[in-house]
Parts: sequence; structure tokens; C-alpha cells
Amino acid sequence: MNKLVDCKGMACPLPVVTAKKAAEELSAGDVLTVLVDNEIAVQNLKRFAEHKGFVAAGEKKSEQEYSVTMQIIGGEAASAEQSEEIACAADLRRKGMLVVLSGNVMGSGDPKLGTSLMKAFVFALTKQDQLPDTILCYNTGAYLTCEGADTLEDLKLLESEGVTILTCGTCLDFYGLKEKLAVGGVTNMYDIVERMERAGQIVKP
Repeated sequence: MNKLVDCKGMACPLPVVTAKKAAEELSAGDVLTVLVDNEIAVQNLKRFAEHKGFVAAGEKKSEQEYSVTMQIIGGEAASAEQSEEIACAADLRRKGMLVVLSGNVMGSGDPKLGTSLMKAFVFALTKQDQLPDTILCYNTGAYLTCEGADTLEDLKLLESEGVTILTCGTCLDFYGLKEKLAVGGVTNMYDIVERMERAGQIVKP
């Protein structure tokens, strides 16, 4: 028996959760094919298959479509703890990295150039193998998470991949942006200090 499940558009850990449920309905020798739209999901699904003892192979079908094929093999299922670890593999890879955006421009000099550089920096973050755990925005960095910002779509993409995005509430109030926040949540200076102290790595453009 062959079974196909479409998990495109699902954020981690939903592709693994969906695949696990589908696999439980199959028998030894059956084949499960899972469609996803990013390489991280492919990696997580292959880890899931490995822990379950399945034979798995990934294939890139197009820029936004990948398939992972698993041949179901009898044996003990992975423990709940193992499944949770596999499902959150992306989170484990980015543990401890904190990105600080303290302005809506990058560097000093021409503001137009600084704006372009900041947009490019945030876009580049989405393409890294290791994503940050958290992004903190304060001072004019608060503009980056609000309506109309050209960094908004990339920040939303990072949030969909599990990155925590927080903007200073005092800064939002000062610049009159509180009602325009469009991605992530609101934080305070106490939390900002705590997160910086706990961070294994701080990246600041």
C-alpha cells in the first residue's frame, strides 16, 4: 500500500506529527510519501524515519516542493521523547543564538544605504543553516517589526520557522508604533537583559 500526505505550508513540528500518524496506519512493506516545502522539514522527517527504523529517501522536486519517501519496516516505535526531539530538531540547531536589532538601519553613513543593508541582513538570516533562537528589536529597531517595514515578510518567515521575535514595548510607545506591531510579541528591559545574559551567542549588525 502506498500513502501520500501533503504537509506543504506546515510549520515544525507538524510535518513530523502528520507523518507519524500516517505511518501508524500502515503496515510493514507499505510506502509513505510526505510532501513538504523546505529542507529543514526534509531533515526532520529523515531523522524521524531513522529513529523508527524506516528506510527513507528525500527528493527535491522544485524550488518549493520536496518529497520524503519512507518504506515502513516493523519494529518498536520511537519513544515520545525521541519524537519530540526529532520534531524540534530545528529549534535544537539554533539554541542560544540571540540577534539584536537596535536600529532600522545597518551601520552609520547614508540612511538609504543603511536601510538597504538592514533589509539584506534580515533576508540573509532566513537563508542561514543555523537560525537564531531569538531576535530582539529595540530603539528604532522597533520599526522593523511594524506595518510597512520592508523587513516584515522575512521576519514573519523566521517566526514561522520557530524564531522568537520580541520588540521593546517602551520603544513602540515612544515612536507611536504600539498599534502597528505586525510580527512577534512585546517585551521589556528586564526580559531583554535576562535574554542577553543567558545567550550563548549575540549577533548584532
